[in-house]
Amino acid sequence: MKDFYVADAPRFENVVVTSYFRLSSMAMREKKTAAGQYLALLLTDKTGTLEARMWDDFAEAFEGCSEGCYVKVQGQISRYNGRWQMTLTRMRNAAESEVETADFQPVSQFPVEQMEAELRGIVAGFRDEDLKRLVLAFLDDEEIGAAFRVAPAAKVLHHAWISGLLEHVLGLVKVLRAVAPFYPEVNEELLLTGAILHDIGKVRELSWKTSFQYTLEGQLVGHISIAQGMLREKVQALAGFPDKKRVLVEHMILSHHGRYEFGSPKLPMTPEAMLLSALDDLEAKFSALRREFRAAESAGKKADETTEWVRSMDRPLFDSARWLKDE
Repeated sequence: MKDFYVADAPRFENVVVTSYFRLSSMAMREKKTAAGQYLALLLTDKTGTLEARMWDDFAEAFEGCSEGCYVKVQGQISRYNGRWQMTLTRMRNAAESEVETADFQPVSQFPVEQMEAELRGIVAGFRDEDLKRLVLAFLDDEEIGAAFRVAPAAKVLHHAWISGLLEHVLGLVKVLRAVAPFYPEVNEELLLTGAILHDIGKVRELSWKTSFQYTLEGQLVGHISIAQGMLREKVQALAGFPDKKRVLVEHMILSHHGRYEFGSPKLPMTPEAMLLSALDDLEAKFSALRREFRAAESAGKKADETTEWVRSMDRPLFDSARWLKDE
């Protein structure tokens, strides 16, 4: 286990530390105030990402290290423009025996077995046998089910951690079960089926062995189209599955991003698709909101300050609960 994580930076201001990180990015840049170049880096572990700079004697490090590898670094922690930064004096590739991958992969705070059991319990209660068969065809699939239990829900934006997809889906399902009774136009079990399967394509869109990246299929096709194909494959294998229900589930998958500019091939047109899209968006936004609040507090921001600008939402955010508690 590492001795120093990104989240520990506030406790080590102006202290020289030695630790291991995954090298997320590395670029040579020109110095602004003097002749010469420097290295700009992003160092990552399971608690976050830390900017780093290496001003001198970096030729060997630049030649020997590459993006995506694990590195051992030594440097001083400081604040620059309100952000934590590490000024490196040494960096080298880390041997495989020196690192534990669990130190670099963020993981859901909830037990996977517990989340899966809860989701399966909800599906077991379905009265619609067609929809139950469909969902179980995915969950019981040896390859898809195994990936669904550990896949992140995104590379960066929300639930970007191991088992984040399962956590996102279960959270969304529980919210939808709570609100569905207020919308009598909605077929609840059809809605929940769409919620469970709407992001199933992410098990093939993303890779997560050492870092969260898009697969080639993810880049060329995307999780929505991948999920559409996966659904059709499963339906063809389920004897007698009603085509009407296949169309309605497929529509939820194709429309869950809600707007064309967000990559949605279709706009939500059914009651189930409209409710799924709205609450999927809200659930994802709150995951990002919690991440930004944690980052702001870790960066030393005061309770009466907003977060940094959140590009995915085109605004900074403000932690009202922390502000009231501070009072």
